[in-house]
Amino acid sequence: MNAYKRYITIEDPNHMVLSGLPFKPGQRVEVIVLAEDFERETLAEKLRQLLKETQALHQDNPLTDEEIAAEIEAYRQGK
Repeated sequence: MNAYKRYITIEDPNHMVLSGLPFKPGQRVEVIVLAEDFERETLAEKLRQLLKETQALHQDNPLTDEEIAAEIEAYRQGK
């Protein structure tokens, strides 16, 4: 099945017009309507920023493998 994507802005929730479609008259198509999820996009951007900030924390003084192993062990022991 070939897919054709078109972005439109809903002006009337009771009526949607798609024009200039690349299909033949009488051709059967499946229509799926997906709304953009801005909240999810916003959360993803916040996560990306948090990861950048976290990576920058120890950039000047990186942790050694031994320090990381010690922190993991301390966490596992509940310290």
